[in-house]
Amino acid sequence: MAQSYWLINSNRSEVKRFMKNDKSIDGVFEYMFIDTGKIVEGLGNIPPVMTNTVSVEIDLAREIYERLLSKGWRKIEKNWN
Repeated sequence: MAQSYWLINSNRSEVKRFMKNDKSIDGVFEYMFIDTGKIVEGLGNIPPVMTNTVSVEIDLAREIYERLLSKGWRKIEKNWN
Protein backbone atom coordinates (compact mmCIF):
# COMPACT_ATOMS: atom_id res chain seq x y z
CA MET A 1 0.00 0.00 0.00
CA ALA A 2 1.17 3.51 -0.78
CA GLN A 3 2.29 5.82 1.98
CA SER A 4 -0.44 8.12 3.22
CA TYR A 5 -0.40 11.55 4.85
CA TRP A 6 -3.14 12.54 7.27
CA LEU A 7 -4.52 15.90 8.38
CA ILE A 8 -7.14 16.65 11.03
CA ASN A 9 -9.21 19.80 11.40
CA SER A 10 -9.00 22.03 14.46
CA ASN A 11 -12.15 20.70 16.16
CA ARG A 12 -11.05 17.07 15.58
CA SER A 13 -14.19 16.07 13.68
CA GLU A 14 -12.82 15.52 10.18
CA VAL A 15 -9.71 14.02 8.59
CA LYS A 16 -8.15 14.11 5.15
CA ARG A 17 -5.88 11.37 3.80
CA PHE A 18 -3.53 12.11 0.92
CA MET A 19 -2.26 9.02 -0.87
CA LYS A 20 -0.27 8.83 -4.10
CA ASN A 21 -1.57 6.57 -6.84
CA ASP A 22 1.05 3.83 -6.97
CA LYS A 23 -0.46 2.14 -10.01
CA SER A 24 0.48 4.75 -12.62
CA ILE A 25 2.52 3.46 -15.53
CA ASP A 26 5.90 5.16 -16.06
CA GLY A 27 4.69 8.21 -14.15
CA VAL A 28 2.36 9.21 -16.98
CA PHE A 29 -0.72 9.53 -14.81
CA GLU A 30 0.67 10.68 -11.48
CA TYR A 31 -2.06 11.83 -9.18
CA MET A 32 -3.13 11.72 -5.55
CA PHE A 33 -6.24 10.39 -3.91
CA ILE A 34 -7.67 12.72 -1.28
CA ASP A 35 -10.08 10.96 1.07
CA THR A 36 -12.31 12.78 3.52
CA GLY A 37 -13.52 11.11 6.70
CA LYS A 38 -15.62 11.87 9.75
CA ILE A 39 -14.38 10.98 13.23
CA VAL A 40 -17.08 9.07 15.08
CA GLU A 41 -15.60 8.37 18.53
CA GLY A 42 -12.45 10.39 18.98
CA LEU A 43 -9.09 9.28 17.64
CA GLY A 44 -8.85 5.95 19.36
CA ASN A 45 -8.89 2.47 17.91
CA ILE A 46 -11.91 3.17 15.69
CA PRO A 47 -10.96 4.49 12.24
CA PRO A 48 -12.77 7.48 10.76
CA VAL A 49 -15.72 6.82 8.46
CA MET A 50 -14.47 7.74 5.01
CA THR A 51 -17.16 9.66 3.14
CA ASN A 52 -15.57 10.99 -0.04
CA THR A 53 -12.62 10.35 -2.37
CA VAL A 54 -11.33 12.54 -5.16
CA SER A 55 -8.29 12.21 -7.39
CA VAL A 56 -6.26 15.25 -8.38
CA GLU A 57 -2.91 15.93 -10.00
CA ILE A 58 0.01 15.93 -7.59
CA ASP A 59 0.66 19.67 -7.85
CA LEU A 60 -2.96 20.48 -6.99
CA ALA A 61 -2.87 18.01 -4.08
CA ARG A 62 0.19 19.83 -2.69
CA GLU A 63 -1.65 23.15 -2.93
CA ILE A 64 -4.69 21.72 -1.15
CA TYR A 65 -2.48 20.20 1.58
CA GLU A 66 -0.66 23.49 2.18
CA ARG A 67 -3.92 25.46 2.14
CA LEU A 68 -5.43 23.16 4.78
CA LEU A 69 -2.33 23.54 6.97
CA SER A 70 -2.61 27.32 6.71
CA LYS A 71 -6.26 27.09 7.82
CA GLY A 72 -5.37 25.31 11.06
CA TRP A 73 -5.42 21.65 10.04
CA ARG A 74 -2.66 19.58 11.70
CA LYS A 75 -0.60 16.60 10.61
CA ILE A 76 -1.36 13.34 12.42
CA GLU A 77 -0.17 9.76 12.30
CA LYS A 78 -2.62 6.95 11.69
CA ASN A 79 -3.08 5.26 15.08
CA TRP A 80 -5.91 2.81 14.49
CA ASN A 81 -5.96 -0.65 12.92
